[in-house]
Amino acid sequence: MIHPALVSPETIAVIGASDKLHTPGGRLLDNLLKSNFKGKIYPVNPKKKEIRGMKVYPYAKDLPPTDLAIIAIAAPYVEETVKILTEQKGTRGFIIISAGFSDAGPQGAEMEKRIVRQIEKYGGTLLGPNNIGLINSHYAGIFTTPVPQLDENGVSLISGSGATAVFIMEAAMQRGMRFRSVWTVGNSAQIGIEEVLEYIDTEENAKPGVIMLYMEQIRKPEKLLKHARSLHRKGFRLTAIKAGSSVAGSRAAASHTGAMASPDVFADALFKKAGILRAYGRFDLIDRAMVMHYPRANGKKVGIVTHAGGPGVMLTDILEKKAMEVPQITNPIKEELKAQLFPGASVENPIDILATGTAEQLDLVLEYTDRYFDEIDMRAVIFGSPGLFPVYDAYEVILKHMKTGQKPLYPILPSVINVKNEIEFFIEKGGRVFFDEVNFGRALADVYHQTPVFPLPGSHKNKKSFSFDTLTGFLTPEETYKLLSAYEIPVAEQIIINSKAEINRIPEKLFPIVMKVTGPVHKTETGGVRLDIKTKEEARRIFDELMQIKSAKAVLIQPYIEGGTELFAGLISDAKFGRLLMFGKGGTEVEIWQDVARVLLPATEEELLWHLKKLKIYKLFEGFRNQEVLPLKPWLELLIRIQMLIADHPRIKELDLNPIIAKDGQYRVVDARIRI
Repeated sequence: MIHPALVSPETIAVIGASDKLHTPGGRLLDNLLKSNFKGKIYPVNPKKKEIRGMKVYPYAKDLPPTDLAIIAIAAPYVEETVKILTEQKGTRGFIIISAGFSDAGPQGAEMEKRIVRQIEKYGGTLLGPNNIGLINSHYAGIFTTPVPQLDENGVSLISGSGATAVFIMEAAMQRGMRFRSVWTVGNSAQIGIEEVLEYIDTEENAKPGVIMLYMEQIRKPEKLLKHARSLHRKGFRLTAIKAGSSVAGSRAAASHTGAMASPDVFADALFKKAGILRAYGRFDLIDRAMVMHYPRANGKKVGIVTHAGGPGVMLTDILEKKAMEVPQITNPIKEELKAQLFPGASVENPIDILATGTAEQLDLVLEYTDRYFDEIDMRAVIFGSPGLFPVYDAYEVILKHMKTGQKPLYPILPSVINVKNEIEFFIEKGGRVFFDEVNFGRALADVYHQTPVFPLPGSHKNKKSFSFDTLTGFLTPEETYKLLSAYEIPVAEQIIINSKAEINRIPEKLFPIVMKVTGPVHKTETGGVRLDIKTKEEARRIFDELMQIKSAKAVLIQPYIEGGTELFAGLISDAKFGRLLMFGKGGTEVEIWQDVARVLLPATEEELLWHLKKLKIYKLFEGFRNQEVLPLKPWLELLIRIQMLIADHPRIKELDLNPIIAKDGQYRVVDARIRI
């Protein structure tokens, strides 16, 4: 757990303090002095006797007892300083902003480990190294600018990168966002983003709010999942950037499942399971956090108020594309409103008061949309200026309705140059600003369509034991068939043929048949699958051809199923993230179409259904034109049985059922691979 000395110290030593603001130690000291810190500050610098009117201590050994040390000296001197502080000064909180540790190579990494061991020996907590510090309601221990205005109702930011945190704060402050706290974890030598979330989760009487995360790695997925879900249940809302999503490092997969399971896919599935809304850039992150900060509306119907037609149209387009609604206003009272606007104004939706519209007219429109137009659940107002006159009065109207209206009101103020002063006025009065209508619309829709946090299922009963003859690698077709059948996963009947003579034992009723070579991993690519074979004579000829394929071991015989819909279900296990279930449209082109859901296990039937509904193929479960309706309940039960199988046999690394043929109200697995 995080030591209180890090969060709420009564004494702070600045190791490397300076009177020069352009140095980290100088800016650190300046930020501390300007912050809300009520305790004592001890500057440490061997070359100074006084800084900013405060007594300076030459070295750490000269300090009085100290709760927290913020260290801004060269890396080679840090280890000895930490040793003195822990052993002689009772210091239990450490922020090391210095670089030159694991970020600098093996020697630095070893030094970093020794420092952590020393701090942990005395029960302390280290934030960093190689970070910019921490800001909370007690103090601003940070060496950069700007330092945001703190507000208990503000947003918390936890970042793995100090520079990125600065850029996020700059962009957010320009929009009027207030902060509750800012944590930068740097190298995460001892605590990282997961531990900070754990601290917030276990903090007594923590007021629910919005948390923004910037992460380049997920160190402890299980801890992240646990505390993010817990925070979500308490009313917190989380949005995060996960950088480093390139798939360049993905392995050459032996199955469709493996090919579609890059490390980033696991991160994405983890975020959904944890209730974390993913963002893909700083402005994207800020937009999502700002939308989350508003009270949630009762529905997804948006009323748009504008004095410029183009932005209103673009906002309408993105909202409808993202499955939000921009309904037509049907209440007859709209004609009463229209009579009070200038000729040419529209009261449909978007409601356009024209470029000549006044603050008084804007006030009327916002009043009507809030009180009378039940067709809408929330409102967005777009109001800029051509620069001909001030718009303070209009912005005061927007502020008033944001504070007093029953329905959420989102302000989009696009004239960042023409009304720069008015926007600053708006922010000073407590407003938060969106600058771009399309980015806002995308964020609004993503927040309102975010994956719900579903409860986790209990463990299933009647565990089935199964001993694998194969110690490692792919199970044989016989083992695969036995295992799937044991869990009542419907598998097409199969016969293994090792010689041409054995073709005689194929029952006539099984024809027409499919013949598949066993041995090669990718049968289709090697020409190892032959369909619709009607006679034993034809089967003998094809057997000879298949056995000429490199790595061929035998031939698998199955009944030929003509037509039907090809589905897919697969699973891949990761030592760090756990088990990822995938399902959706199947066939040999499954990787091309990517109409596949990805769900971190365990999952309830309700959760699986929610993800299924997001797929294009779900239309076939509802009924589409003259195509066969796919049975929903049996499909969900099949997925649950796969989950049970995997839970019973954790040695399974990869499972690939593709295709699963849906025909005549039944599902049958016609190709299966399981790797242990």
